[in-house]
Amino acid sequence: MHQDLLKEAEKFINISYHELKKSDQEIKARLLEIKDEINRFGYYKHTFEELEYGAKLAWRNSNRCIGRLFWEKLNVFDMRHLSTEESIAHALLEHIKYATNQGRIRSTITVFHQKTPDQSIKIWNHQLIRYAGYQTENGIIGDPDSLAFTRECEKLGWKGKGSQFDVLPLVVQINDNKPYMIDIPNDLILEVPIHHPEYDWFKDLRIKWYSVPIISSMKLEIGGIVYTASPFNGWYMGTEIGARNLADENRYNILPKISSCMGLDQSKNSSLWKDRALVELNIAVLHSYKENKVSIVDHHTASHQFKQFEENERKMERPLTGNWTWLIPPLAPATSHIFYKQYNNEINKPNYFYQKPPYS
Repeated sequence: MHQDLLKEAEKFINISYHELKKSDQEIKARLLEIKDEINRFGYYKHTFEELEYGAKLAWRNSNRCIGRLFWEKLNVFDMRHLSTEESIAHALLEHIKYATNQGRIRSTITVFHQKTPDQSIKIWNHQLIRYAGYQTENGIIGDPDSLAFTRECEKLGWKGKGSQFDVLPLVVQINDNKPYMIDIPNDLILEVPIHHPEYDWFKDLRIKWYSVPIISSMKLEIGGIVYTASPFNGWYMGTEIGARNLADENRYNILPKISSCMGLDQSKNSSLWKDRALVELNIAVLHSYKENKVSIVDHHTASHQFKQFEENERKMERPLTGNWTWLIPPLAPATSHIFYKQYNNEINKPNYFYQKPPYS
């Protein structure tokens, strides 16, 4: 096992140190330090420079992400010294505040203590900001994707208002300790009311969404070291909200309401009522975020940005990897160059990986 960890460390150090323009002598010396740490403790600790660059490389290697052009601009906060649930939860609040930046979203990752034989930090939330979902006699209120986590929060004593857009609390746990739960202060949560530039009735739907998608359920792996708590964010691509979160039948399923307000014929698929409603919803999302001065990118611009990322990687003579099924936008995919390309979906490390919810 120690030998496997050393091999992963060697791969990472060689890649990162060469890209950081470090000498062969520095690489050799660092690897000797790492080998000694592994032999003594069974693991090693990254320097801040290694952690920072490793987190950036993990973004660059994220096959499902269309926004990788900006991988070098990731803001990395090192919170590995925090050892209590309360201090970790408050660092998560600081992440929300910094990343939100009054709408000028900053790509950010906060990394907590690595997983070791005697310590494992768990963030129960899928995203730091996420709406609750309630199962009622009259159907689901709120986000169906949050039903299980909402129930867990309720078991811990949380009680929401029972509305469509109740922000869930943060839940942090170290090892098998009692989970620590804290509400996110309202002044840290920047939400965007969704309205349409032409349809005045759109505001009567009372739709809104939060400004920053901070993924907190994935683990970060750098050189064989695993960080189980390492929430990160970019900014939204409009279709994530307008073609998925609000539109999917197993999420907010808002398209039938929009179609009805537009007077479209829902009795037959050939009327393309879903397509027409979907376009207007995405127009509304982009319009609303821009009007509220909250960072967002449309899927056409994101595709052009990814094309620039591809070109940058080609110039650096790095093999490009990608997951085509995730890279194509869910709206008008054939208008993007990505639709006509093939990508190697090989997983390189450092990278972010899914992990089971702690409460499952």
